[in-house]
Amino acid sequence: MKIREIKSVIDEAVSVYCQLNENQLKHIHEPEEGLFIAESEHVIERAMDAGYFPESFFVEKARLNKAERLFPGFPDADIYVAETDIISEITGFPLTGGILSAMRRRKLPDCDELLRNSNHVAILADIENPTNVGAIFRSAAALGMDAVIMSHGSCDPLYRRAIRVSMGTVFQIPWTVTDEKDRKINIFELLKKNKYQTVATALSPDSKPIEQMRGQWGRKTAVFFGSEGNGLPEDIIRSCDHRVIIPMSGGVDSLNVAASSAVIFWEMAKT
Repeated sequence: MKIREIKSVIDEAVSVYCQLNENQLKHIHEPEEGLFIAESEHVIERAMDAGYFPESFFVEKARLNKAERLFPGFPDADIYVAETDIISEITGFPLTGGILSAMRRRKLPDCDELLRNSNHVAILADIENPTNVGAIFRSAAALGMDAVIMSHGSCDPLYRRAIRVSMGTVFQIPWTVTDEKDRKINIFELLKKNKYQTVATALSPDSKPIEQMRGQWGRKTAVFFGSEGNGLPEDIIRSCDHRVIIPMSGGVDSLNVAASSAVIFWEMAKT
C-alpha cells in the first residue's frame, strides 16, 4: 500500500481532483475509458461492488484508518492523504465524506442488449441538470426500474454531483447512452424490435391521466422524460404509443422532472 502525504495545493499528483473538469476527466485516457470522481466511503464502496476500479484515493489524514478497509484488492492504486485544510483548499469545498477516489469508467453496454435484458426502462431526453439526473437514478433504483437510457444531450450520470445526489445508485442500475445520430428513428426502431410499448410524459392535449395506465404497466415499457425547460421534442411525443400526465391542482401544470419520474416509477412498480 503506497501512501503519500500531500502538503501543497499545487501538487500535480492530485491534479485529477482539482485541476481537470468533468469532461477532461472523461477523456483523459482516450481511446481507453476515462475517469470520474466518487465521494464518500458509501459511494466508493457501491462503485467498487459494481466493478469500477479505483486508480487513486485522496483521504483526509484523520480518516485514514477508517478508510483503509477500502484499499485491499487494489495494490496499484495510489493513496494520497492530506490535512483537512489542504484538501478543502485543493477541492474548493469541505470534504464531508472524508475521502475521494478517481475511478476508471467502464465501457457502456450496448443499447440493444440492455433493452433485451430489461422490462421497464426510463429514457432521458436532453436532461442536463446533474441534480435531476442523480435524483431520477435514485428513484429508478429504489422503485424497480430495470435500466436508464440517456440521450447524448443529457448530463453524464458519472459527473460528481449526479453521483452524489443519487447516493451511488448510478452504480446499481444498468444505463447507457444512445449512439445514434438520429435519436428518434433509431431508438424507436430498437424499442419496436424488442417489443416495448412507449410512453411519453408530456403536457399534450391528448395526454391521459397516469392512473389510466394501470393494468398496462405489466408489458415491456419505455417511459420518455424530457428536458427541464422544453420537455420532450414533439417528434418523440407523437411517436410514442401513449402520452400521460400526472393530474395537478393549485394551478400548477407540472412537477419537476425528477419528482414526476418518482411518481411514474411508483405507479409502474404497483403493477
